[in-house]
Amino acid sequence: MNQAPAIAVESVARSFGPVHAVRDVSFEAHAGSVTALIGPNGSGKTTLLLMLASLLVPDHGTIRIGGHDPVADPRAVRRVMGWMPDVLGSWATLTVRQTLETTARLYEIDAAQARIRAAELIDLVGLDELADQPTRVLSRGQKQRLSLARALVHRPSVLLLDEPASGLDPAARIDLRVLVRRLANEGAAILVSSHVLAELDEMADDAVYLDHGVTASRASVEASRATVRDWRIRALDAAALTTALTELAIPTSGADHLGTLIPVAGEADAAALLTRLTAHGVQISAYGPAVGDLEHTFLDLAKGGRS
Repeated sequence: MNQAPAIAVESVARSFGPVHAVRDVSFEAHAGSVTALIGPNGSGKTTLLLMLASLLVPDHGTIRIGGHDPVADPRAVRRVMGWMPDVLGSWATLTVRQTLETTARLYEIDAAQARIRAAELIDLVGLDELADQPTRVLSRGQKQRLSLARALVHRPSVLLLDEPASGLDPAARIDLRVLVRRLANEGAAILVSSHVLAELDEMADDAVYLDHGVTASRASVEASRATVRDWRIRALDAAALTTALTELAIPTSGADHLGTLIPVAGEADAAALLTRLTAHGVQISAYGPAVGDLEHTFLDLAKGGRS
């Protein structure tokens, strides 16, 4: 028997007066997976996340988080869900440690366990050196780490992350990706919204594409994913690559500072192309898609799913 989805959204809509922020959204996300929430600015991502987090009531449609209805039983949803908004204010005079202990107490965790959990999370998000400093001294990236720790304080089985890497330095971004994958591997269902699609490609198992408040259908996503895309190729001898492409009548779509771009219709064709070039004596030093799967699909959907 298939396990019920950890997040189930069916025909959800929400307007603010004449503005239809979310028009028709349906999708599922499952335990043990990371689902990317992708869309341009104004597509309804934040409004959708606020409804999932039980902070906005949909005009119509249904939402279930861990089997609970955030409208009928928001308290049950908040017990199983961790919410990291794009910007979360902090208690300026409290230390990092006090902030996490207070957050734990708000989730009805007793004082002794709250202290233990705060220490675990401080170590987990790398705020050890700032643990006893007031949160007002934290940088934007450090506040993001604290926000993530607050979302994890009650060990939620569903995690909603809105632009979690915003303000993080490169090392912290890598740490975040590793942590998100670890939490998913431990069984959490994670929904991540981000404009940095290359990062989502490295952590997501699935994706929900949102535009003008409407989710793209599974069929249109699969069709866009399968359209021709550029692959980038670089050789030890650039002149030899150019000659081989001409002699083998392989079309190119341009070049950039990283290599030559060649339109390819899928991984099988990409493998066949590589075989032809190496058989022709070209020494390939780098070869791969010019953009990741999520970015390619998003861009194709944005232009109407045309190849």
